[in-house]
Amino acid sequence: MKAAGLPHPLWAVQYWPAWLLGLGFALLYVPTFLDLSRTVWASDAQGHGPIILVVSYWLAWRKRHELMGAPVASRPWTGTMALVLGLLLYVFGRSQSVIAFEVGSQIFLWLGVLLIFRGWAAVRVVWFSLFFLVFMAPLPGALVSALTAPLKSAVSTVAETVLYALGYPVARTGAMLNIGQYQLFVADACAGLNSMFTLESLGLLYMNLMNYKSVARNIALAIFIIPISFCANVVRVMILVLITYYFGDEAGQGFIHGFAGMVLFMVALVLMLLVDYPLGRLFPEKSAQPNPQRKVPA
Repeated sequence: MKAAGLPHPLWAVQYWPAWLLGLGFALLYVPTFLDLSRTVWASDAQGHGPIILVVSYWLAWRKRHELMGAPVASRPWTGTMALVLGLLLYVFGRSQSVIAFEVGSQIFLWLGVLLIFRGWAAVRVVWFSLFFLVFMAPLPGALVSALTAPLKSAVSTVAETVLYALGYPVARTGAMLNIGQYQLFVADACAGLNSMFTLESLGLLYMNLMNYKSVARNIALAIFIIPISFCANVVRVMILVLITYYFGDEAGQGFIHGFAGMVLFMVALVLMLLVDYPLGRLFPEKSAQPNPQRKVPA
């Protein structure tokens, strides 16, 4: 006789595949995440990594009932190939210190597991959770170096133009802004490719949570995320310049380390809401139409 309120004594045995998968994942990636927490994730440019990781698995957890309810049509061969590819990426990335391969390998591992046990229907349920993990991996250094300099120059130019039009004594030399007696160098973290990459992830997360059905609206909002990210960086630089101008260099440095990232995300979110509202009027969501052939019981 089982006591009321106690779980079934064999519940752990019933879910042994999930326990084995969790144990295997922990053995592979916990050392990776610990290394990242001491290196890449400790920097301003990649501090969003742990958030991306947690949000990705939270998004998958939200879909758990839909995932288990999806029709099962396993694809063992395709899943095995994806699993092997993920393991090869992990081994190569771990042994050669290629962090993008090491971190990105988990996408292929989970893809392989889903295909082997559930099939493509399960993959379609959690596809965004898997895709969102892409933003966890650091961008290639060569790409960052090539695009960061022109991005910083563009952000500095726009910030200088707006502040000068507002009457502030500001001048620019490259990525250096001069205002009053202060000189401020626009750092990579303030206006580089990494910050725009982070804001792209925020925009895509917003679209996923809103769950819009209009394809045109989703495409338009995805396109607008790029200029929104640029504008958010401009606003952050302008706020930094004004704080330094009115309160001194020490206050500006404190802003960089204390609130710069928060301001960036807040500005980007506000701009997305401002853009999303007219898009909603332009591309309204289609409501479900009643089926005229359906018979209503008397």
